[in-house]
Amino acid sequence: MSDLSQLETTLVGVSGEYYVAAELSVRGYLASVTVRNSRGIDIIASNSDASRSVSIQVKTNKSGKSEWILNKKAESYYSDNHFYVFVALHGTGQRPDFYIVPSKVVAEYTSASHRNWLAGSKSDGSPRRDSSMRKFNDPKGEYQEAFSLLGL
Repeated sequence: MSDLSQLETTLVGVSGEYYVAAELSVRGYLASVTVRNSRGIDIIASNSDASRSVSIQVKTNKSGKSEWILNKKAESYYSDNHFYVFVALHGTGQRPDFYIVPSKVVAEYTSASHRNWLAGSKSDGSPRRDSSMRKFNDPKGEYQEAFSLLGL
């Protein structure tokens, strides 16, 4: 199945988590996928001597584009050792793209971009109504393959 259009949303998310864990492992880090009830943390990763660890939230899309949907929590859920790894799937047998972003950057970006979106208007000129949906994108590829930001 090289076409991802029929892949269920849950499976898209799970596949992203395992792709990230595999990529971290290949790079020599210890990576453990958490159980489903660990809110906001999908992976705990550490360096080989366990002197530094980070928590990771994974967001995956199947469009292959560098944009992802988040919710309002992204604006306030951040810490120095918490990161997002955004995954863009391309199809079966193809390596996905990884974007590694500090959670504080995601919080600032989603807050500012949502504020700007709200300040605009609908195509009919009426004001936009607030929503819990947020977006993150990296059109310049600033965070693509930036695994060094994890500090592991």
